[in-house]
Amino acid sequence: MRRSSFSPEPNCAIAQSLAVVGDPWELLIVRDLARGLDRFDLLAESLRISRKVLTERLVGLMDSGIVERTAYQDRPTRYAYRLTPRGRALLPVLVALQDWGDRWLLGDGELTGTNDESEPPAHRLHELVGRRIPSGLLLEATNTGAPIDVVAPDTRATVVFGFPATGRPTPLPDDWRAIAGAHGCTLENKLFSERYDEFRAAGIAVHGVSTQRPDEQRAFAELEQIAQPLLSDTDLTLAAALRLPTFRAGGLERLKRFVLIAGADRVIRAVRYPVTDIPSAVEWALSTA
Repeated sequence: MRRSSFSPEPNCAIAQSLAVVGDPWELLIVRDLARGLDRFDLLAESLRISRKVLTERLVGLMDSGIVERTAYQDRPTRYAYRLTPRGRALLPVLVALQDWGDRWLLGDGELTGTNDESEPPAHRLHELVGRRIPSGLLLEATNTGAPIDVVAPDTRATVVFGFPATGRPTPLPDDWRAIAGAHGCTLENKLFSERYDEFRAAGIAVHGVSTQRPDEQRAFAELEQIAQPLLSDTDLTLAAALRLPTFRAGGLERLKRFVLIAGADRVIRAVRYPVTDIPSAVEWALSTA
């Protein structure tokens, strides 16, 4: 149950927020709902908590307007749970917590744009293989100016690659080059663009993703003549759904470089992380997908 003795300061937004999601289980439920685990049994299995505790926390989150439920079966009635707009607004908080934990608890405190393959973020990404990308992940695309699915329909496979930032036309932070694994960012886009016709001929969609604004991505794509759609994850929807590693620079949470391949069934078939040799990562994506 919630802390009955906790009385939040009336004018402190931090204290008021902790009164709603100050229990670790509540934020972990939000984390798993963002990952697409929308059924009670799936949540219980993932969190490994009692059904009583899970029920209490779900009721509390629904009372707070963070989670809503809809019946998907009668006799007996069973429910699917999902985040409300208020709940989805917590995703940047989760990503920031993950970034802090990756850097300061699981790492040595160094700010980096990539990880060693032996580090926990790399293990977390490779554990995505065999898991399904949640439905309804729509991000605004440079080529349409409208939201499109992260996994392209009517294709044999979709390659999704993440990059920290384009750097053009908006200047990167002054200390960008000092962040290991962060510099570059134009190279993967240019290389994927040069091979785009080969991917399409093989029935493979290619989507590049960063947390930059759509207008920044669009200006970059026009300037560099990038063929593949670039998707904007400004709300960190994809980052939260896949628990992607990020780092904070220039006041933004930025994706670390990754490449993943998902089938038409949305199941992730392969992941490449860390990405230190970009040309070989592009070749790997074309040969593996």
